[in-house]
Amino acid sequence: MNIFSNLISQPAQENRPKRQRRGIEIKSQREIEIMRQSAKIVATVLKEISELVKPGMTTTDLDAYAEKRIREMEATPSFKGYHGFPASICSSINNEVVHGIPNAKKVIRTGDVLKVDTGAFYQGFHGDSCITIAVGEVTPAAQKLIRVAEESLYKGIEQVKAGNYLLDIAGAIEDHVKANGFSVVEDFTGHGVGRNLHEEPSVFNFRTKEMPNVKLRAGMTLAIEPILNEGSRFTRTLSDRWTAVTVDNSLSAQFEHTILVTDSGYEILTDRTKI
Repeated sequence: MNIFSNLISQPAQENRPKRQRRGIEIKSQREIEIMRQSAKIVATVLKEISELVKPGMTTTDLDAYAEKRIREMEATPSFKGYHGFPASICSSINNEVVHGIPNAKKVIRTGDVLKVDTGAFYQGFHGDSCITIAVGEVTPAAQKLIRVAEESLYKGIEQVKAGNYLLDIAGAIEDHVKANGFSVVEDFTGHGVGRNLHEEPSVFNFRTKEMPNVKLRAGMTLAIEPILNEGSRFTRTLSDRWTAVTVDNSLSAQFEHTILVTDSGYEILTDRTKI
């Protein structure tokens, strides 16, 4: 999730594993196995939501379902209460970019572009993922936006392996997005994930000199999450202090996976196709 990704927590002080500079944790095999389980819970919930969502439901319906299923799988919702966030999912529709708060009055309609982002905390570690759902028949422009958003995620993931760099991921995402005529949202980034929902490093979706270009090492766990706008890349935050929307009312789409860096490449821990 990119939820509150500008609010990166510092890694826990106790029982710290060996790590890269700047507090980037390298997960042990035991910790990786736990993260496989937390990520599987997230993937399961998102797959189920993608199959049950339909026009007429509210975003509160989806939130209640997600929380119920996360708890049934002996985990707790990562988002609920995080920096005061009131729900277990972020549900952002159409021009809402990220951090949409579920609302019993917000009815899902045919043609909507629905982003559902959630996380699960299991035995001390988080999993985190987001999908964009085309609700019923959407416009060709919306279809393309959703397709390119998902493609851009995988373009970034393809750059993941020990020895590559964070900006290899960022560049692959940025190039694919811009080649298709969309803009990359720069107000929010991906992040490390594990013992904390947000850890170092920040995982940018565009080339930048703002942060060190960290070399990837086996055992890092990253939440990669490109966010694309149909129009301007700029966003603003609504009066609820959470929901970010596009400044020009254009559509937005997002996909996210929790990824393990390996010596030979990567493992998609939140892979819904394996559920």
